[in-house]
Formats: sequence, structure tokens, C-alpha cells
Amino acid sequence: MANSYEEVISQIKDRLDIVDVVSRKVVLKKSGANYWGLCPFHNDKKPSLSVSPSKGIYKCFSCGAGGDALTFIVKTENKEFKEVIAELAEQFGIEMPKNYHSNPEAKTLKDDMKKACKEAAKFYQEKLKTDEDASKAMRYLTSRDINEDIIKTFSLGWAPNHYHDLYDNLKSKFSDDVLEKAGLILKSNKGGWIDRFRNRIIIPIQNENGEYVAFGARAVDEGQNPKYLNSSDSLIYNKSKLLYGLYTAKDTIQEEDAVIIMEGYFDVISTQAHGIKNCVASCGTAFTSEHVKLLSRYTKSRRIYLSFDTDSAGVKATNRGGEIIKETFKSLGNIKQFDESHLETSDDKYSCEIRVISPPEGKDPDEFIRSVGAEEYKKYIKNAPLLLDFQLNTILKQKHNMKTPQEKSHLVGEVLPILAEINNKVIQGEYVKIVSSTLDVSESILFKELKKFAVEDSIPVIPTVVQTNVTKSSQISINAQKNLLSVFLIDGNPFSLKQIGEMVPPDVFSDEKLIIVKTTIDKFLCIVNNVRELVEQLYTEFIEDEETSKIITDLIYLAEAYKGLPADSLEKTIQEIIKKIKQIKDAETAEEMKKLYNSVNDDDVEALKLQMQLRDKIKLRTGDNK
Repeated sequence: MANSYEEVISQIKDRLDIVDVVSRKVVLKKSGANYWGLCPFHNDKKPSLSVSPSKGIYKCFSCGAGGDALTFIVKTENKEFKEVIAELAEQFGIEMPKNYHSNPEAKTLKDDMKKACKEAAKFYQEKLKTDEDASKAMRYLTSRDINEDIIKTFSLGWAPNHYHDLYDNLKSKFSDDVLEKAGLILKSNKGGWIDRFRNRIIIPIQNENGEYVAFGARAVDEGQNPKYLNSSDSLIYNKSKLLYGLYTAKDTIQEEDAVIIMEGYFDVISTQAHGIKNCVASCGTAFTSEHVKLLSRYTKSRRIYLSFDTDSAGVKATNRGGEIIKETFKSLGNIKQFDESHLETSDDKYSCEIRVISPPEGKDPDEFIRSVGAEEYKKYIKNAPLLLDFQLNTILKQKHNMKTPQEKSHLVGEVLPILAEINNKVIQGEYVKIVSSTLDVSESILFKELKKFAVEDSIPVIPTVVQTNVTKSSQISINAQKNLLSVFLIDGNPFSLKQIGEMVPPDVFSDEKLIIVKTTIDKFLCIVNNVRELVEQLYTEFIEDEETSKIITDLIYLAEAYKGLPADSLEKTIQEIIKKIKQIKDAETAEEMKKLYNSVNDDDVEALKLQMQLRDKIKLRTGDNK
């Protein structure tokens, strides 16, 4: 148990990895020592957000947002600081101090919903073994080559064809409110409660941490609709951000640096059961950008295989999924558009690599593996074409359907947007030759049509210039004050924090925010031992003050300029900065005095006395004694 609330925060920060935290919300690409992505705090068009693993912070070089991992979580999840700390403490198994008082109701509801889903999963599993109608479920599962081991691995179950079986089993353990919010029961037209799932095979859905949060339910009777019934979104389940099978697939995805996206629950179950572990599926909803961001955390090279049905609907789903992936990753650079096994390339040269697994038999992955075998499916994985090649081949196969010039023109129209995406003009030219030969269209015509799809630079948005009263000299002074404050945050500083505190006088600061930061630093000098601890304390202190958090981030980056300076050079630099700030302050004061001097009424005796006093002060400050 932690001795204090502050110790809990410190332990949480020790366990948070800045890259892992930010990548939950932002697709990141490594560049040098840092990672880059689109800033989630403004309408970012180019990657402006930098994530530094060594510093443990993020900074947007466009809007200025910055902070540590905990700051990022608080800002992106729109939760109160204490709520985030309570959730993370529970996640990491950190026991709160005895004198800590949390809001038990909010925490308990989510916990109880998860517990209810877990108990429901156990209930359904038991009913698959014991219910009188479960035999038809077992016949269906057996027909799909799903044996007892697979049933156990994926916790498959059976919802009896009765209205209250699950409710009667759980009502003594959980409130009606919990069971309803967990999506396990529904309000009856007669006013009572009934089970949501009945007469269906149950497929429990786990989040990436292995917690049961929802269910998919498959019909078994002929004419029973809908074919699949899925849990609705809830406090613990968002189908647009969760992928079925990820909990059991994530380790293999990381090991193989690749993921296979499928359409249905049983595609994933069959494929994983046959030894191909790195496959996932959406949960009864369209594939989304949030799904892509989630997967990017587990595959460094962002190598994604699409394995949907091979019918026309499956091809459309493949194209739609490919577009979502490209749109999500486009800001990180070029998408891989041609194979280059003969060239030497870096692991992270491309923003992503999209391939399509498309066996010729016209079957979905589950059917193909059951009829032909997993080893044969692995061959198709190994030889899977890039999305661009799949799309072109799919269109060019339709050449036999061309009977009129209009149909040929239509087919060319489908090919052109794909060709226009190819960035390498040499490669594009080779593809134009293939299309020209296959569709019997001249290359010159294809190139002319391609010009219509040339990517035009968007009209730049001219930012509105906000007029401020900040003068050039005052801005220089603020910058100098920031540089002076940054010396507290130098990594490997030759002076102790207390020694720096003695060198930097408090009266040299004039900016209100910087005065607050300096005062806070002085407060922490007695309790921290190093720069890392000071940074942690500062981010925690100002976690709900966005402007000050930005300043702290700026100070950390400014401190880099002084890293490695010997003690005498650093001390001299500090003295020079202080001198510069005082010079600017004196010059500004003198300027103000001159303005006041010139504005005095010469006919007023008292005003004249003031004028003489001001003249003497101006001479004293400027050194003009003539």
C-alpha cells in the first residue's frame, strides 16, 4: 500500500510508457529518436506531435500542447484527474492509502458490469453442456469443425430458449441496473425483465486485457433473424474501438509484426484454432479508423492483411477497409505500393503495408481452412498481393464483360484513380503498360486521363493574425526568462537544484505565468532529488492548467541547449541571461518615463516638479548626465 496519494501518482507515472499511452489515440511513426503523429488537440494536417521516449513527454510543434503520459490521458479522456488516478491505480494493482476517499459508485458500476459479463459467460458455457436444446448448437459447431478444445479456448456457450434463465441466475448477485447496462437483459412489454439472448450460440467478447465486456449471438434455427445479434455499446464496450480476438492475438501480432483482419467471429475462431494466431475481426460493425489505430500499437511496420469473403460484397469490404487504413496512415508518409525484394529498405520506410488474402475458391477464411487446410491458407498469406495489385487485378478480370465502348470507358474510369495513387512515376508507367495491353487502350490516352487525377496542392489557410500589445523587447524578455527557468531542468546538470535556485533570483521574472512556475519550483526544491522528480511534480501540479503545462514542456526542450555545458560556462550563461533581462527591464522603464515626461502639462507647477524628477531618473538610468 502506498503511504500517500502523491506516492500513488509517482508509482503510476513510473509504469506509464509515453509511446504506448499516446499510440492508443494517435498513429505514431518513428523518426530518429522520437515518434511523430497527428496532434489530437487541433485540426492537424501534417504530423506535428512529437513523442520523446527519452524525455517521457509529448509536444505539438503547431499548437504547443505538451505534457507527460498522465497529462495526455487526462486531456484525451476528458476525465477528472482523481478519476484517472483511481482507474490507473486499479489497473496497475496499486493499493490506495488508507486515508484516500474515492467515488465508489462510478468505479463499482463498471466493475460490476464486467463481473456480470464474466458470470454470464460461465452460465452460457455451462448451458452448452447441460441444456436440452444445446444439441442443435453442438451440431452446428461440429459442422464447422469446432471441437471441445476450441469451445473451451474461446469460451463458447449457449443461451437457452427461455425468457428468464440468465436473469434468474444472476439477479441475486447483481442489480437490475447493472444487468441492463451490461446488455444482458431487456425490459419486457409486460413490465418485467427478460434475457437479451435466447436460443443462440454465444460468443463472449473480451477487451484487449481479457475482460468480458460483451457478447455476439449466432442463430441456429432456419429462418431465425437476425443471423447475428450483438451487444450494444455500453460503459465498458465500444464496438468501434474493440476487435474480436485481439486479446488472444496481440502477442503473435507483435512477434510476426503483422495482423490479419477478417469479417466474422468464426473466421477468427477457425483461423486461430488452426495455428494462425494473428487474426482479428470487428464486432458486428464496419471496420473503423479507431480499429486501425488500435492495431498500429501492436505492429511496428503496420503490415495489415485483409482477408474477407471473395464474393462481390467481400471485394467491396476489402476496398472499403483499404481506404480506411490508407486514410488513417496517410499523414505518416507513403503507403507501400510495389514489392521491392531486390532493394534494401528500412523496416519503417512506409507508413503502412496493406495486402489482401484472396483464395480462388470463393470461400470465406473459415470455409477455406476447413476444406483445404491451414497450410494452404498460409501459402496465400505468404503470396498475398499488395492492395493496389489486388484492386487492379479485380478490375482487369472484368475485361471479358466489355462489349461496348461505354463499358470500356467505365472500366478505365475505375482503374485511373488507382493508377493515380502510384507515387513512383517509373512504376506507374509500367502499370499503365499492363492496363493498356489488357484493356486495349493506348498508353497516351491513359496518361492524358491520369492528369485529371493529379494531386493538387490544397489552398493554404492564411491564419488570422491576432494583434497583441506585446512589444518586441517584452517578448525577448519573456524568452530570456524562459531560458533562465529552463536551467532547472537540465539533464545531467553540473549544479544541484538548490545551487541553481541560489543563482536564479525570483525578482528577475516579470511574466505572471513564469513567476508561478518559478515559485512552484522553489517549493519543490526541498522535496525532490533530481530533475526527473521535479518534472513529474510540475506536471502533476499543473495537470489541469493547459497553458502552464505547455510552458513546462517548452522549458524541457529549451534545457537541451545547455546540456553538457561545464559548470563555469553554465554559471556564466546564467549571469548573462539575468543581465540581459535586467537591461531590457531598465530600457522599458526608461521608455515609460520618457513618455510620462513628454506628457506633463508645462503650465502646471506640480507637473513641472514631476517632470524634473522624471528627468533626473531618466538621466540616472540612461547614464546621460549632460
